[in-house]
Amino acid sequence: MTLAVMFQGTGSNVGKSTIVAGLARLLVRRGLSVAPFKPQNMSNNAAVTEDGGEIGRAQALQARAARRPASVHMNPVLLKPESETGSQVIVQGRRIGTMRAREFGSRKQELLPKVLESYVLVAADADIVLVEGAGSPAEINLRGGDIANMGFAEAADLPVILVGDIDRGGVIASLVGTRAVLPRADRDRIEGFIVNRFRGDPSLFDEGERAVAAATGWAALGVVPWFAGAGKLPAEDILDLARHERRTDGGVVIAVPRLPRIANFDDLDPLAQEEGVELVLVAPGEAIPVCDLVLLPGSKSTIADLAFLRGQGWDIDILAHRRRGGRVIGLCGGYQMLGRSIADPDGVEGPAGRVEGLGLLDIETVLTPDKAVRPFAGRDAEAGHAVEGYEIHLGRSDGPDRTRPWLLGNDGGEGAVSADGRVRGSYIHGLFAADGFRHAFLAGLGAASAHGYEDGVEAALDALADHLEAHLDIDAIIRIAARGR
Repeated sequence: MTLAVMFQGTGSNVGKSTIVAGLARLLVRRGLSVAPFKPQNMSNNAAVTEDGGEIGRAQALQARAARRPASVHMNPVLLKPESETGSQVIVQGRRIGTMRAREFGSRKQELLPKVLESYVLVAADADIVLVEGAGSPAEINLRGGDIANMGFAEAADLPVILVGDIDRGGVIASLVGTRAVLPRADRDRIEGFIVNRFRGDPSLFDEGERAVAAATGWAALGVVPWFAGAGKLPAEDILDLARHERRTDGGVVIAVPRLPRIANFDDLDPLAQEEGVELVLVAPGEAIPVCDLVLLPGSKSTIADLAFLRGQGWDIDILAHRRRGGRVIGLCGGYQMLGRSIADPDGVEGPAGRVEGLGLLDIETVLTPDKAVRPFAGRDAEAGHAVEGYEIHLGRSDGPDRTRPWLLGNDGGEGAVSADGRVRGSYIHGLFAADGFRHAFLAGLGAASAHGYEDGVEAALDALADHLEAHLDIDAIIRIAARGR
């Protein structure tokens, strides 16, 4: 029988995803077949799976940690925010439409059979399933129809381990307070707790750990010190975006406007880890600085983010940068923004209509309801360096600059390049993870690089596994999981 345990948090961004990834690598090194699972996720950082759908980036990383292919069933419900009140809804890897928060809240229980179907498929091929919750079970106002935390734990009859983040403060209150607000049946599912992100000597929290255990009756499973290597792992949550910023003395300066609906910002990870690169995330209200490259990232709502960009005056900064001979690239939604126009005849992103783009590439984009979700393997059209990545986007782009593709794949050219080669765009996410391609690209900007990005991710996962092995009671966690057969 498959073992299973669910990790829930006292709040969002307490480190559940990282702990699950580290445990996945640790347990697979012990010889177990491990599978990650997250019933419901909310993130605009998605990954394309081998079975042709999309899931949250964290579950793709966890699958990598478990040394198995990512599947749409590892994250059967993915919400991708398009506005303050609505999200695109992905079920078992496929877009089913856009729902406002209230509508989704009233319909999420309808998705429970799909979630349980995916869970059964994942569990059938594993010795142990590490399930990750979303947000916090203490949000008891969302308990009705819940499929993300205790609602799923109840449906699948799983034991729960609660994770608290001491770095943000108030961890004792958040752990004990979670127990206080939960209904009895839910709190009885929690069998242990983990205190995460402790800075300094973890033994200093021994008394605090005993206090939580005494107040809750839960097993103390360990205090995890701050893991500096987490910065080498792809981030998922928008709250982690600031960690990508890198300031150096000199070097190539890459400026990235921080768009409200930024998507797949893990495209920045390989660049942020380069010693010779200064990555500047330009906050709202700030001007784009003098730089070597402006990079327009992906966006979940291209037209809305383009309007925001103009509202900040960033379009003026970008055009001035271009006139000075500066380089500009756009990825996915950023690529669409670089064109002459973006048309939305069917109202996919909002009211139907057409807007002017930045006009830096001679292409036009038409947004369509059909969504491109597929892996990509090809090469740089100029130098021939191998590239692997993926597409996740609505719409198609065409125009004269498409005759100069940036990349070449099995289906022909991909992306577009301006006549002077200083403006480029592509729908492909993940291309900067390819070391040879990235090294050559940065060399063109004047930065020497020999960094191995993918090797760094693997080393970080192994180091994370070692870190958790040293600070958690792994045998106790396995015993808890054994009660979730």
